[in-house]
Amino acid sequence: MAKATFAAGCFWGVESAFREQPGVIATAVGYTGGDKTNPSYEDVCSGRTGHAEAVLVEYDPATVSYEQLLELFWENHDPTQLNRQGPDHGSQYRSAIFFHDAAQEAAANTSKKELAKSGKHRRPIVTEIVPAGDFWMAEDYHQQYFEKRGIAPTCHVRALAG
Repeated sequence: MAKATFAAGCFWGVESAFREQPGVIATAVGYTGGDKTNPSYEDVCSGRTGHAEAVLVEYDPATVSYEQLLELFWENHDPTQLNRQGPDHGSQYRSAIFFHDAAQEAAANTSKKELAKSGKHRRPIVTEIVPAGDFWMAEDYHQQYFEKRGIAPTCHVRALAG
């Protein structure tokens, strides 16, 4: 199994999109990219921790490639919005890829460059590509939020031509 970490706005919708991908074994929502140890949701929402709402994805590389996960990441948010996605705003909603090794870093940079060249977005892509650090699990009520409530995902933003 391998791990990947992505931030693309509200983590509920991002997690839901990755859970639907064949080859994804498990997901968890949480906080990463900041400097506060074991932050709470309220801490992260304050905008003072530096953390992003993120999804940790455990996947089987024999079934789904990291490049396929990157495609799903790009398709499910607007990477041209700085520190926001749709109605959610603040650095905790930033677009970021947290790479776990050099191969992921290279793949992320390549996919970002290819997307920028594609002309799909009118505005520049602002997605950060940074090393994965500590991942702090979000509170239990955030995990698989939509599945637990039996409702369709409503907060995730399909990428539009930005």
